[in-house]
Parts: sequence; C-alpha cells; structure tokens
Amino acid sequence: MKTDEVWIEDGVVVPESALLTVERDTGYGSVPGLEDEELADPAELERQVLLEEWGPILAIPIRRSRPVIRPNIDENNELDWGPFGTVDFARHRPACVSTFRLAHELQEELRDALSMLGIVGERLSIEDRAEVLRLIQVDHVDLDDFEDFNRWSYARWYLRASKLRRRIQGLRRAAHRKVQDDGDG
Repeated sequence: MKTDEVWIEDGVVVPESALLTVERDTGYGSVPGLEDEELADPAELERQVLLEEWGPILAIPIRRSRPVIRPNIDENNELDWGPFGTVDFARHRPACVSTFRLAHELQEELRDALSMLGIVGERLSIEDRAEVLRLIQVDHVDLDDFEDFNRWSYARWYLRASKLRRRIQGLRRAAHRKVQDDGDG
C-alpha cells in the first residue's frame, strides 16, 4: 500500500490508510443475508452431523442388567466378600430375590425366543404352522422327524418358548410362596 495516495471525501483530503479497516476472520463462512452472529457454531454443526449419522444406532434399545454383588479378590487371590459375606447380610437379604432375578433373565430369553418364532413363522403358511403345532402337541413328534428346515425351526423355537414359559411360571410361583412363607413365619 502506498502511503502517499490520498482520497478526497466531501471536500476533505483523507489519506488512504484512514479508510482501511482491519477485518478479523471469525472462523465462519459467509452466508449472504446473514450476520455472523446468526450462524451456528462449528462445534454445533459437527454435533448435528454426528447425531444424524449415529442417531439410528444410538436409538437401538439395550437390555438393562441388574447389578450383581461381586466379591473382591484379595492379595492371596482368594475371594473377599467383605460385608456381603456376613451372616447379617444373608439374614436381611431375601432369598427370593435371586429367584425373581432368574425369572427376569428367563423372561428376556423368552422374548428372544418368541421373536425368533415370529421370524421363522413368516416363512411358513398358516396351515403349515397349524400342522406343526398339531404334530408337536397331539402326536408328540420328535424334532428329527421334520424334513423341512423351516418346519423344524418353527417346532424348535415353539418348544423352546413353551419350556421357558413353564419354567418362568414355576419360578414365580416358588418365589411368591417363599415371600408368603417368610411373611407368615
């Protein structure tokens, strides 16, 4: 820039350097018609892009697990239960809690088995499904007697779901009896 150049503004002689202003880069691009204060922060734009890309994965539900009391390992590489191994803890902790927890875990397995039963059932017609159920329940056919893989899978998942359902009902009845017996005694 030459300092000897001058401008004449409204009859006033002004050197060129006074007309120059320092413009600082804000880190934003320019959008016509928008002030820089109206533009989003680059970190916010990055967050929106990541949320758009990973949103479906983050929306997948996860199974909740109940915390389990686990012992520590002491310096001799032996189990150290600490206060949880005492007689007082066993006396105050109801025994049926583990039964309820097992029933809850089996309930999750049943949900998975019913889901697989539905998936396999979509491969079969309604008549085929009814025939498989009739053979299992009435004729007590063995799984190895099914030649069609889809019928075999449907029978397998149906038997698995039935077995889980019976076991869950038995565990819940036993736990409720235990709770009632503890309350009476």
